Parts: sequence; C-alpha cells; structure tokens
Amino acid sequence: MHVLGINALFHDPAAALITDGKVVAAAEEERFSRRKHGKRPVPFSAWEQPEQSARWCLQQAGLTPSDLDAVAYSYDPALARPAEEMGLNDPWDHLRQEYARQAPGFLAEALPGLDPAKVRFVPHHVAHAASAGPVSPYPDCAVLVLDGRGECGSHLAGRYTDRELTVLSTQRLPDSLGLFYEDLTQHLGFLRSSDEFKVMALASYGTPRFAERLREYVRPDDGGGFRARPVPWAEFVPPRPAGGSWSQDHADLAASAQLCLEEAALALARWLREHTGEDALTMAGGVALNCVANTRLWRESGFRHVWVQPAAGDAGTALGAAAHVAGQKDTLEPMPTAALGRGWSDAELRQWLERAAVPYEEPADIAETAAEALAADGIVAWFQGRSEYGPRALGHRSLLAHPGKAENLERLNAVKGREEFRPVAPMVLAERAADIFDGPLPSPHMLFVHDVAAEWKARIPAVVHVDGTARIQTVDRAQEPLVARMIDGFERRTGLPVVVNTSLNTAGRPMVDDPRDALECFGSAPVDLLVLGPFAVRRGKAFA
Repeated sequence: MHVLGINALFHDPAAALITDGKVVAAAEEERFSRRKHGKRPVPFSAWEQPEQSARWCLQQAGLTPSDLDAVAYSYDPALARPAEEMGLNDPWDHLRQEYARQAPGFLAEALPGLDPAKVRFVPHHVAHAASAGPVSPYPDCAVLVLDGRGECGSHLAGRYTDRELTVLSTQRLPDSLGLFYEDLTQHLGFLRSSDEFKVMALASYGTPRFAERLREYVRPDDGGGFRARPVPWAEFVPPRPAGGSWSQDHADLAASAQLCLEEAALALARWLREHTGEDALTMAGGVALNCVANTRLWRESGFRHVWVQPAAGDAGTALGAAAHVAGQKDTLEPMPTAALGRGWSDAELRQWLERAAVPYEEPADIAETAAEALAADGIVAWFQGRSEYGPRALGHRSLLAHPGKAENLERLNAVKGREEFRPVAPMVLAERAADIFDGPLPSPHMLFVHDVAAEWKARIPAVVHVDGTARIQTVDRAQEPLVARMIDGFERRTGLPVVVNTSLNTAGRPMVDDPRDALECFGSAPVDLLVLGPFAVRRGKAFA
C-alpha cells in the first residue's frame, strides 16, 4: 500500500511517503522552493500544495501519482467552525477552510494522474499524534500534541496501544499554548510561526518576574486541559521593533512566558501519565520543538522515556497523516531516521563540482580531512547523505566548528547572520555524552537541553549557553559511522570528543539541501572548507 502524506494548509508544507508500512521519504517544500517555511501562514496561501516535495517522494520510490492507494491530507475541513465561533480574530479563515475543501482538486492538478477521490482528510491533531506514537520506538505509549491550532482545537492527549490511538483529552480554541507563544514572538519583534525558538533562546537571559501576572492568562486546569487566552503584552513590556535591540525587560518577558509554558505542559504530561500509566511519552506539534520544556517534562513528568518527533511542527503532519491512513491496513514500522530527504551519489556530486568549475580534492579519508580543518579552527560546511526531515541539522547538512574556542559562537552567528544571543549546539559521540552532559540520553534529534558538567564548561565554551546548558546531538557509531570518524579524528588532535554543529544555511534561508545550495552557501559565507560527500573544496584554492 502506497500512501502519500501532505501538509499544506497552515505553514511548513511538506510531503511524506509510506509504502507497505515503511517510511520511504519525507521532505519539506522549502528545501526545493528555497522559500523559508515554504510560505507564510496566511489564508491566502492555503491553496498552495507541496508540489515539488510530493513529486520527489514519488520519484524516490519509482511511483507515479496513479500508483498511489491514498493521499492523506493533514486537515479535515468538516471539523472546522467559523473563526468567530472559536473566538479567533481571523476574518479570512473561511478562505483557508474553503481551500482545504478544494484540496483534492488542487492535488490532482499538481500531480497529474492522481484520482482526487483518493484524497482523505485526516484531523490535524490526529496527524500530529500519528507522526509521533505509531512511528516511535514505542508501540504502546502516551501521546501529547501541543501547537497553535488545528480545525477547532490546540491540544490532544491520548495513548497508543499496539499503535492504535485512543483520544483522552483535547483543548478547544481559543485557548492555545502555541498561539500564546506565537503572539509573544511577534511582540518581541520576531517573525511569528517561524522564530519562536529565538524567544526560547532569549528567555535564558532573563528572569521570570512577570510570571505571576501571566498566570492570570495561561494556566493548566484539573481536567487535562488549560487556559491560554490572548495576553495584553504591551501592558508588560513595549513591543520591540523588528530588527531593533532587545532590552532586559524583553528577556524577562520571554523568561516569564517560557516558565508559564513549561508549567502548563508539565501539568498536561503529569495528567496523561496518571491516566495512562504508560512509561513512554511521545510528543508532536510545534510546542514540542521547545527543547527546554521537553527536558523539564523528561525530568519531572514521571515518564521514563520521552520521544519527540524530529519534525514536530506542521511539516511532520505529512508523515503523520500518511501513517494514520497506512496504519489502518499495514503494520507500521518505526521511523528509521530523520535523514529522509534528498541525497546524491558520489558520481553525481563530482559532476556538480566539475560543472561549477571549482578546484576540489578527493582525499583518502574525508572524515580526517574535516577533523584536521576543525582542529586548526576552520569552519567546515558538511554535506553528506540524505537531508534531514525537520528543522535540525543532524550531521547531514551542518556547519561545524571547534567548541573549545569561546569566540566561535560569535563567529558562527556572524557567518550565518544571526542574533548574538542564539546558541550553537554540540555534536558528541553517544558513548561519551554521559561524561559531559546531564539530561535525556541518547538525544539524536537535538530536541532536549542538557546541563554541562562543571569541569567541561571551560573546555567547550562555544556550545555552553548562558544558562549553563547545551542542546546536544548524540552520534551513534552504527548509524552515523562517517560523522563518528570525524569526531574521533578531532578528539585525537584536540582531546575533545565534541564538535560544534549548527545548520548549514544563512539567516532567513532554508537549510542547504542540494549540491547547488551547498556551493552557493560556500561561495557567499566565510567558510573554510566545504565537504561534499567524499570531496573537499578549500576556500583559498576556490577563490584564489
């Protein structure tokens, strides 16, 4: 059975393909169109479909649209109500809902040969849930979904038993933890439905002195739900102009909102633990990308395991919608990796380099070449294998640097054109992680924060955030042998089993996906070495 999943309505359009219960491919449209997040989350763009990523998923499996048994669309317009009835100030939401109803026709036009009758609507939060529970390592688990909004709600709590979903609680709009955080993101001068992670980073620079007042607007209830109504943010702190400097008041407001979010999420997780008795909690929805909150749930909710979908935002609902439909006939297998996007053979990469007419090398061991450059304090653009599904660079489309140089944080933020308060992450061998970091291990998807051991903070200062934590990625030798060899080579030269890892892109642009993107990024940013598969391009030679 071939099921194509589609996310299109709100933001981060994406496509995913499941064949006979196996996840074959998944990719976000932004990686093809080079438009950050694919499109803006406004009703007027809701007609757009992830055409390029959908066609690529089919191509990856050697299928045509007529071969599909079903197309699963991660929104069900039959469940939606007028925005004013849901307490939302969104006068054009009816247009979004109409575009959703017309999605079968839009998809048939985008994918010639597709029978529109094969399109099936999957409730948005069910798609989020199915992107986590049934494709996680835990066939029996609790599932928690938190985001901005779906058809008429913002939350789902349930359990999967043998990968079958039972819904235990939902939260109806207008209460929404996701919209609460999005509104603050906009108030602080960042781009809503895009830059919420910047608020999380800024929160570490503040103290939660506004939390008590914010709890009047955001707080859990006793029945597995919560209250989260619009906040008059300007009564707390004046808005920050986009691109303007931030003040301590802005950081304190971010810290206060972060604390309220954590408290509400923790209460929901504890309620879910009490009502399911499960050991494993799986999570999805945009709020599940808040790695600070995730770690608090891991520490305090009572669950033994917490697994977060690496594409937890709306892009992941493409996978979840496909999993929900496919699971009705096939036995689903766990998601094998986050590396579900495009990849190229060595021969194809060589053709790209020769077409670009840049001097390149083919060293005996590219991992050692990269390790040598990193040890010499060079910045390395690392392009290997299939691209990652989700917002985190996990050693396939990464910028790497030396963690022992404190100035490399500022240096990388300058290379990428990012705000100075943004942290960068450590990539660490899985077998060494517990010696350096305290938190949920393994952590292969960079979705939790870990306390850095006191004796290591001065040794790897570039990856230690202002609050003494780091958002780590653990590297399993069996799954990522090349990355592991590169870290081994770096440790032999420096004594550090850690390298800096941040996404291979510059500010405002999607993560690098294909070789052209990698060459363009290398040409426009002060990167010392481009590693493209087994090949190396050095800045001095390429731009001599």
